[in-house]
Amino acid sequence: MARIAGVNIPTNKRVVIALRYIHGIGPVNAVTIVDELKIPHSKRVNELSDAEVLAIREIIDRDYVVEGDLRREVSMNIKRLTDLGCYRGTRHRKGLPVRGQRTHTNARTRKGPAKAIAGKKK
Repeated sequence: MARIAGVNIPTNKRVVIALRYIHGIGPVNAVTIVDELKIPHSKRVNELSDAEVLAIREIIDRDYVVEGDLRREVSMNIKRLTDLGCYRGTRHRKGLPVRGQRTHTNARTRKGPAKAIAGKKK
């Protein structure tokens, strides 16, 4: 199993797919890395040489913010917004959608399961 950026990437998958297991590297970045190293898109991780794995590791360390550093940066950005008390920060604090989505219906992912309200008795 190849270990890149502190993540064990699966050995039986294609390199372009396996790189996506690293937090901060999506489809576009994975293709960019593979193209930069001139690795065929059909090549699998277990077919990579040690030099290719090392080259991938160096490119990721040099050009991308991934894993712990990225998670820390995102959490610091959210903390900054909440400390400022701006609208986005208060939405984060309340656990509601931040980017203008409706909450009258939907938004169950952010709001959690529906809470029953006590109805009027007749």
